[in-house]
Amino acid sequence: MVLGAGFAGLATASYLSKAGHKVKVLERHDRLGGRARKFEAEGFTFDMGPSWYWMPDVFERYFADFGSEVNKEMNLVRLDPSYTVWFDDGPLEIPAGLDPLAEVFESIEPGAGDKLRAFMAEAEVKYNIGMNKFVNKPAHNALEFAEWQTLVDATRLSLFTSFSAFARKHFTHPKLLQIMEFPVLFLGAKPEDTPALYSLMNYADTCLGTWYPMGGMNEIVQAMVRVAERMGVEFQCNAEVAAILDDGRRATGARLADGTEVHASAVVATGDYHHVEQTLLAPEWRRYDQSYWENRTMSPSSLLYYVGLNTRVPELQHHNLFFDTPFGPHAETIYDSISWPDDPLFYVSAPSRTDEGVAPEGCENLFFLIPLAPGLDEQGGERDRYFEEIMVRLERHLGRDLRPHVVYTRSFAHKEFEQEYSSFKGNAYGLANTLRQTAFWKPKMRSKLPGLHFAGQLTTPGPGVPPSLISGEVAAEETSKFLKRHGAVEHATAHAG
Repeated sequence: MVLGAGFAGLATASYLSKAGHKVKVLERHDRLGGRARKFEAEGFTFDMGPSWYWMPDVFERYFADFGSEVNKEMNLVRLDPSYTVWFDDGPLEIPAGLDPLAEVFESIEPGAGDKLRAFMAEAEVKYNIGMNKFVNKPAHNALEFAEWQTLVDATRLSLFTSFSAFARKHFTHPKLLQIMEFPVLFLGAKPEDTPALYSLMNYADTCLGTWYPMGGMNEIVQAMVRVAERMGVEFQCNAEVAAILDDGRRATGARLADGTEVHASAVVATGDYHHVEQTLLAPEWRRYDQSYWENRTMSPSSLLYYVGLNTRVPELQHHNLFFDTPFGPHAETIYDSISWPDDPLFYVSAPSRTDEGVAPEGCENLFFLIPLAPGLDEQGGERDRYFEEIMVRLERHLGRDLRPHVVYTRSFAHKEFEQEYSSFKGNAYGLANTLRQTAFWKPKMRSKLPGLHFAGQLTTPGPGVPPSLISGEVAAEETSKFLKRHGAVEHATAHAG
């Protein structure tokens, strides 16, 4: 049994079925996809969550494992430029590929082009070591990493150097530093608190490319559902889990909110780890207490706006990062003072610049994101205030009015992350990838309750869509090992603690 039909849940289910197990997925919503669901309104089709398609090799391997190919399952296009960064003095397009980007860097800072190539050469080594030696481990303990070659490889990963310091060894211009540090924001921590290991994200961004599945990111979900169904996986939507069942020795299924019991020989929970353990598990099976979670460094939450315009905005690219204000004060509100920011950085996705099918003719589909501290309380009026602020700034950059053309808006923030996904403190991405929250320092994939495993962004390998797929594969392998050792279970004595 798999709880949750997001990326981790779909991957888990597919790999378990491939291993010969009968698999049922329980999904609380009326649509599959978790945070990558979509919705339609006023002729627009909005992706609700992830909007960046990076690390294409992870998706290629996933579909290959099931006898298919990415390009057979989706219409994938590479974006060029990859994205545009809007500074206070205007936009800077980030071209696809290392050589054209090196030319841009050289034009801003003499010598930076060659330094970028050196930076990416080292980042490629980290990427290959990380992907081949580290991310596919369940990280139960440090012994998994104790093999000699793995230890040798680890010395090449810059684990004890901060990303901020590493970037400043190569570049000095503020614009270049912001461009290099931007991918780290997906990992949920400030660059000065993130290991330089994660320069591998720059390699993924620049050298492996930024892509888009025509129809939207939910097309990945649909492709993975097709794979799972071909493997024989069964899905049940509108199935909210109220408790994980056990017989005093191992997990035996789940009780739904309507009282229905669904039995299984093993369970993989892919929803919010904190919610599953603190709410769905009997107290004696909880590995972590509330104080453990309160002391974790969580990734940011986000204030999201889904916006439909009745005009086109050709000045925007598909991905747009607005770095027109200093990030330092904004980061301080996220990680230190835990407060609402003044003049925040923000991101705008305009998928209709690439894919006209996600908006009515002559219209534009926009998705705005402002990173915020997890755990913030709304006092009232914040959503209207921030929407007005970022629209004014966007209009200033574009030199035109957009607010009269807004025909649809919907917002989504902490409250919705908690209601829709039971997300701890309304976080958007999971745990921050600080050194003390990497590998075997993350919450354990294997539960204290035998037969229950966790997958998703709060366990190994970490936040993001590709890591969630990898997490699902690893959880499936660990669950298969458990079932091989312990076999099926009789269900006559199942209870919920």
